[in-house]
Amino acid sequence: MREMTKGANVGLADLSDDAGTVIASLSWSSTAGDGDADVSVLLLDAGGKVRGDADFFYYNNPSAADGSVQLLGKTPTDGGSEDRISLDLTAVPEDVERLVVAASRYGGSRFGDLDDLRMTVADRSGEVLLGFSIGDASVESAFIFGELYRRGTEWKYRAVGQGYETGLAGLATDFGIDVDDEGENESADEAAHAVADPGDGEDAPPAAEFAGAAQPLPAVPAQPGPKTSAVEEQPAAPAPKRPRARTAKKKVTLPALATKSLAENDSWRAARLFPASNLKSDKEREVRATSVLLSVMAQVPEFGRRLTAAFGAPAGRMQTFTEVSLPHGETPKRPDGVIRVERAGKLWTALVETKTNGNALKSEQVQNYMDIAARRGYEAVITLSNDVALEGSPLVEVKTDGRRKHKVALWHLSWAEVAHQAQMLIRHEGVGNAAHAWLLQELLHYLQHENSGCHGFQNMGPSWVPVRNGIDEETLSQGDPRAVEVVESWERLIRQVCLRIGGELGQKALPVQRTPRGTTALSRRAAHADRLCEEGRLAAELRVDGSPGTITIVADLRTGKLRTSVEIPVPEGAYPLTSAKRLMRQLAEAPADLHVETLVEGQNGPRGTLERLRPEPGDVLPRDGSRITGFRLSLFKSMGATRGNAETGFIRSVDNAVDRFHSHVIAHLAQAERRTRRTPAPEPESTRVPAPAGA
Repeated sequence: MREMTKGANVGLADLSDDAGTVIASLSWSSTAGDGDADVSVLLLDAGGKVRGDADFFYYNNPSAADGSVQLLGKTPTDGGSEDRISLDLTAVPEDVERLVVAASRYGGSRFGDLDDLRMTVADRSGEVLLGFSIGDASVESAFIFGELYRRGTEWKYRAVGQGYETGLAGLATDFGIDVDDEGENESADEAAHAVADPGDGEDAPPAAEFAGAAQPLPAVPAQPGPKTSAVEEQPAAPAPKRPRARTAKKKVTLPALATKSLAENDSWRAARLFPASNLKSDKEREVRATSVLLSVMAQVPEFGRRLTAAFGAPAGRMQTFTEVSLPHGETPKRPDGVIRVERAGKLWTALVETKTNGNALKSEQVQNYMDIAARRGYEAVITLSNDVALEGSPLVEVKTDGRRKHKVALWHLSWAEVAHQAQMLIRHEGVGNAAHAWLLQELLHYLQHENSGCHGFQNMGPSWVPVRNGIDEETLSQGDPRAVEVVESWERLIRQVCLRIGGELGQKALPVQRTPRGTTALSRRAAHADRLCEEGRLAAELRVDGSPGTITIVADLRTGKLRTSVEIPVPEGAYPLTSAKRLMRQLAEAPADLHVETLVEGQNGPRGTLERLRPEPGDVLPRDGSRITGFRLSLFKSMGATRGNAETGFIRSVDNAVDRFHSHVIAHLAQAERRTRRTPAPEPESTRVPAPAGA
């Protein structure tokens, strides 16, 4: 890997023979666990300006129609998060000379509050080619990390490291973007369902291109599956205020609420494109799931591109195949699927190995496909299962022959991530036409069906029961490897919860890591496992855009209770009783069993249930007049005992706890905060000007 210094440049072809498609990654960390930023990409012409607002790619405009740019979203890292961007340099229009990669913060946050600001660029196989670290950030709220630019027929990278105190608006304006701050005044409902601002119409595609896009498709209620979500019952919490560029995208989404069914009664089942009820064996489920997914990927370009861009695939014509026989020694091998993408006469090929239900990937099987791919010149092997991959903990062990010039990348995709990406497209970002939206909805119906075997992470593993028993009997000792296995399963579950909530709300949802700089994933899990052995608790934190604070989840294996909570700070200088009354008003529709605890410096504050405190908000204040810093709101529920995904299982109980807390507490707080921002403060009497007589 080439380590870059500020202002340095290098040709990508000098670092890799396979840099036509690259993955740019922006990362940062925060010891407080609450740092975040949004990435953006700008396409610039020879004059250093965008050709139009549609050349600005960010959270509300995440992909280019030609596939040259695709924002892939955030991935948790050891100390923070990493934002990845797929850049297909072979698809960049000829009149584009530079691609600027930047990030911005909002709400008064500055990059000086974050650590380890860094950009890397990897080639198609995932090998990191170069890295650039920014160590001098301070008051800037936007940063250009680097840029890729043309020199003749090749592309080069320059490490920029230029900051802006004026944030995203200042950065975008410098490059000719028309930034619209009026989008901040949308209603909560509009903000939850908006796909993109249609702009002034000058660059809008012709109506014929989106035939049938005028009316959104009616939503069909999901089949009753093993997971239900209370999050969908509440409007999405508003995202933090950010300036928006006016982009010329008009796409189709599906309404969150289903239209009235014409069925006579609930026993009538809607006809489905991909039926799942007749599947009887795991082999049938694997074959059906692979065929359903790959066929939809090929027919819905936005979806196929979304899933393969992260794996180094170019933007191009995609075809997919199932049960292909490939020679391998004396016995041919049949991977579950093959994905091929053609661009400019070149092919990108990936073999697909699929597992459903709780079936684990087999190292020997994946190794065979890696060997076949290397021998035949294929680019990747993609594994697909209900497991969620973790850094530092591979799902399968494979060996690569370093003597081979051709490199094969091994990637993993979870069924939860497939569902997340489909949700994001049809509920929030939109697709090209109504037929594509309908296909994605049928895919979601299939994945959610109780018989599909594609429900995501669903087993806490064989160590769950021994660890629970060891905690009950106080025989579990620090350093026990079974505790580490439980912690890994807990991390997978939390990541799946984030994917599900993020897809349903259309907001970024990520686990929060509060670890010292330099901590590795393995050492972090070992420390968590030791705390589990000592305290008997699993703990995690989630950050969801639009939430008033970080959501904490604690599973107490000794008491069998789950606690979900959030801390709400008190504004500086606010009167304590005023803050308490305001909180009670915000929680007018929250559950009566919600626990409210006052946060007091250096001691435990008063606490009580909402049912008891509503008539007398002052009861939550310290009697000695101690200064309060905020309030902790908590809901408790019984924890599922079994390790699986049954109705009484631990996994389902965590899902239900998070859903209930977000829907009945977080959503109400966010809506109340939004209403407060919209209501102008009363004018002090001393500054009021009397109205003229007779007015």
